[in-house]
Amino acid sequence: MSSTVERTTTEHSTTEHTLETPKGAVSALLTQPDDAFAVLVLGHGAGAGMHHPFMVKTANLLADRGVAVLRYQFPYMEKGGRRPDSKATLFATVRGAAALGKELNELPLFLGGKSMGGRMSSMAVAEEAIEGLRGLVFFGFPLHPSGKPSTGRADHLQEVSVPMLFLQGTRDKLAELDLLKPICDDLEMADLRIIDGADHSFGVLKRSGRTPEEAHEEIVDLAVGWMRQLLE
Repeated sequence: MSSTVERTTTEHSTTEHTLETPKGAVSALLTQPDDAFAVLVLGHGAGAGMHHPFMVKTANLLADRGVAVLRYQFPYMEKGGRRPDSKATLFATVRGAAALGKELNELPLFLGGKSMGGRMSSMAVAEEAIEGLRGLVFFGFPLHPSGKPSTGRADHLQEVSVPMLFLQGTRDKLAELDLLKPICDDLEMADLRIIDGADHSFGVLKRSGRTPEEAHEEIVDLAVGWMRQLLE
């Protein structure tokens, strides 16, 4: 793990880092506000890496609110592939990213991600607890494939021993709420926050009366409020 080059985004200083994985080194980016109260290690979705506009905007909005964000690439995405790595490699990458997040910041540690990134984070934690982890944040938990409602992807959540925040849209085709709600109710430390009119990417329809930017700020506000509450 090593820091290499520093550059500045529009809003916040972002430092480039290297993360070692079983499939070689991958890239990571730390967006660091001056007044950070926590660090969130954020994994990307299956089809888009850490440079996707959703990931970039989420990092900047979180930083605006005092959360440092470490984004990272999974090995297959770093190499330009489309097929995700084995679970063993994905889990090892999550754990390595968490370790890097702790190495770079002596702040309360949170872990999570967009879609697959969040699910792999929870599966890694279910398999082996991460020391010092305060909670998991899911920006759209992919409960099932689109059009194929099921709950098997949530079975491992019973083995997670830290608080979990589920941010889910009412139009999310990868998580039917009538299936997800009972799962969250059965978990001792799960908090489900529903974003009205949002899809899996938290896009909203024009007739909702809200802009995509407003919906994005809503999910970030919910995440930050939840993290602050846990730390109080």
